[in-house]
Amino acid sequence: MTKPFLTLCAAAVLALAMLPADAAKTTKKPATKTAAKAPAKAAAAAAAASAAKLPSSAEVLAAASATDWRDVSLDHSLLMELPSGPVVIELAAEFAPRHAANIATLVRAGYFDSLAIIRVQDNYVTQWGDAEEDEGKARIKPATLVKAPVEFDRALKGLAFTRLPEQDEWAPQAGFVNGWPVAADPKAGRAWLTHCYSMVGAARGNEPDSSDGSGLYTVIGHAPRALDLNITTVGRVVMGMERLSALPRGTGTLGFYEKAAERTTIQRVRMLSEVPEAERPKLQILRTDTDTFRRWLDSRRHRSGWFVHSPERVDLCSALPPSRRLP
Repeated sequence: MTKPFLTLCAAAVLALAMLPADAAKTTKKPATKTAAKAPAKAAAAAAAASAAKLPSSAEVLAAASATDWRDVSLDHSLLMELPSGPVVIELAAEFAPRHAANIATLVRAGYFDSLAIIRVQDNYVTQWGDAEEDEGKARIKPATLVKAPVEFDRALKGLAFTRLPEQDEWAPQAGFVNGWPVAADPKAGRAWLTHCYSMVGAARGNEPDSSDGSGLYTVIGHAPRALDLNITTVGRVVMGMERLSALPRGTGTLGFYEKAAERTTIQRVRMLSEVPEAERPKLQILRTDTDTFRRWLDSRRHRSGWFVHSPERVDLCSALPPSRRLP
């Protein structure tokens, strides 16, 4: 056994002598798992401590001043009355002015009165308008209704854009303009409303410019951002969203109701400015150009209390500014 052992030792010494000088140095032992986890634990502890010092979302809103809120526009909002109660929709006239004007024209003509919710597709949209596909039987639209252009986006220049620092998965930038969730492309100089939960769009056919505001829908599920820049987004439901999201799902293709009896009747739709003051809901939305809104966003980024893990970020559609109803 002596000779083989000596031969092996000699071979090992020779092989070591042939290695580069730096390779022959003693290799440091890898850090233990405990040591490797220490920085991560320290960072998590620091983040938790930082979050614990921040006020909660409710505390931020409770401390907000009257000037941190803006009134919902009376001239650009609708009160839609369903059997279950009222729904208020604010129109984004600064992004889709021709569609907003058309919708106001339709409302003042009583076009939507006694029409219905015609489609509820799970995790997607609730849609309302005229269910009649035969043009000869469809409800007549007011003669003053105009041909609406494509209003998928608008110029970014001139907008008071509050940008989120987080990277958006669908656009170069994302943030808020006057409470609206907006995506933007600075190189192209364009901005557009995004398909977040509770946002309202104008239904269209195959032609991009085939929407006129007579068919509307709201997003009731996970934000279908693929619809951005493909359809005109006209506003947001600011009160009564639960009355549209909790309806029975349609069993037909794309969630359309197959029988008239399944549809929910729209009792009446009025412009909010034309509702008597005693009946008019007084609504406000948290302004998105204030320090209060930035603190509110931070309260949602850095979670504590019940949260075991703080996300340390927000995304556009999970950070829609809250609304409130005044007495």
